[in-house]
Amino acid sequence: MEDREIRAALDRHWAASDANDFEVEHDIYREDAVLEYPQSGERIHGRRKIQWSRAAQPNQKRFTVRRIIGASDLWVTELILTYDGQPSYTVSIMEFLDGKVTRETQYFGDPFKPGPSRAQWVERMS
Repeated sequence: MEDREIRAALDRHWAASDANDFEVEHDIYREDAVLEYPQSGERIHGRRKIQWSRAAQPNQKRFTVRRIIGASDLWVTELILTYDGQPSYTVSIMEFLDGKVTRETQYFGDPFKPGPSRAQWVERMS
């Protein structure tokens, strides 16, 4: 699969995620895909289990992709995943095999107040 095809598949995946279209969202995964959340120590094996675990979450979710970079079999998406109005800054690392995700690792970071020690050198982002 060419990079442009993988990028198009990622665009469909994140758009479906934002629309809560769980079937299309998970088309990108191999049947034997593995999803890992290192911060909580969780690992989920299998496309359907990944899909069911996400569909079972009671939160209202929104996905705002900030950027996608990658080539060949390794792609990284930086996004803001908003749960019930609270943003979580997220990085998704996807490894591809034969055009489908074989492994995904997601990292989450909550917003924090800026440090006063660096205030004189920074500008606030919106």
